[in-house]
Amino acid sequence: MMDKTVKRGTRTGFTTGACSAAAARAAVLGLVNGAVPETVECLLPNGQRVSFAVLDGRCDGKTAHAMVIKDAGDDPDCTDKAHLTADVTLRTDLQGQVLLQGGFGVGTVTMPGLGLTVGGPAINPVPRRNIEDNVREAGHSLLDEVGLEIAISVPQGLEMAKKTLNARLGILGGISILGTTGIVKPYSTAAYRASVVQGVQVAGTTGSGMVALTTGGRTEKFVMAEYPDLPQACFVQMGDFLRYALDAAVKAKLPRVVIGGMVGKLTKIAQGETITHAGRAEVDTGLLADLCAGIGVPADVCADIRSAETARYASERVEALGLVLEFHQALAEKVVQTLLGRYPAKFELTVLVCDFDGRKLAEARG
Repeated sequence: MMDKTVKRGTRTGFTTGACSAAAARAAVLGLVNGAVPETVECLLPNGQRVSFAVLDGRCDGKTAHAMVIKDAGDDPDCTDKAHLTADVTLRTDLQGQVLLQGGFGVGTVTMPGLGLTVGGPAINPVPRRNIEDNVREAGHSLLDEVGLEIAISVPQGLEMAKKTLNARLGILGGISILGTTGIVKPYSTAAYRASVVQGVQVAGTTGSGMVALTTGGRTEKFVMAEYPDLPQACFVQMGDFLRYALDAAVKAKLPRVVIGGMVGKLTKIAQGETITHAGRAEVDTGLLADLCAGIGVPADVCADIRSAETARYASERVEALGLVLEFHQALAEKVVQTLLGRYPAKFELTVLVCDFDGRKLAEARG
């Protein structure tokens, strides 16, 4: 395990959107000046201007090519070192227009719910505007007479996409071009939180009328086995972001929500926490002790559970008493009670509980 005294890296990086905009700007400057520059100053969505190194620049007067290598900083991003590539073509039939296309390695949108055109490239709205802003700023003299077609490609995008959830969201054939500020913050939760909300939105477009929220890969595998006929796009690993996932489900008017988890996260949910990260709040072992008392656990064991630090301790103690199923059933019912109190008449709720080996322990509905 990592020593808790060791600080994680703090070096920021740049998004795929920012790198795409920089490559596009450099290629346009190649058409304006006759040569693609080796560095380019790019306008980011947050208003900053940042210099990027430009590689593989070439221009023949009608087309130009430029590439920027993504530096994700200290963020463990699977798109780090991606080659964001822009090919720009003069279009005499599109005077004053900027036409943005997706090339190899940029995913194609095949499902609604992402706020992008089905059949179009997976270039999100903010990066799309940012690319166009940079192209128009650099190529304003050209746009008085012609249009510019910009094709963004990522040579490694097809392989990188296999490490993402893109296929589940209906984005096929490559990565998404993303970023709302242009800056990647290391170990940022914002990107993951946004992906949870996006996943729920996509689930709302499948016609299944439900979303299955899980706390991680192990619980997702368990819930998938419980609902083998449910489209894969309906399964969303919400991690710690329960509130964002449920708010998105309400907004999408999904009539049914399934939550799958294990004792620790479910205890956090049962006690009313809506962000279940370990650092946000301690497990309420008093709540677990009360649940145990309700299923007949001896008072001395309940006292031990109340003074313990972890939910897993309670699970182990009741298992030794042969009450593991009853305990987890009581916990599941408490989760239902807590969440339906927070979201009254918003959706039907099913809570599924598994053990640390992915075996089903309980199910409660409300």
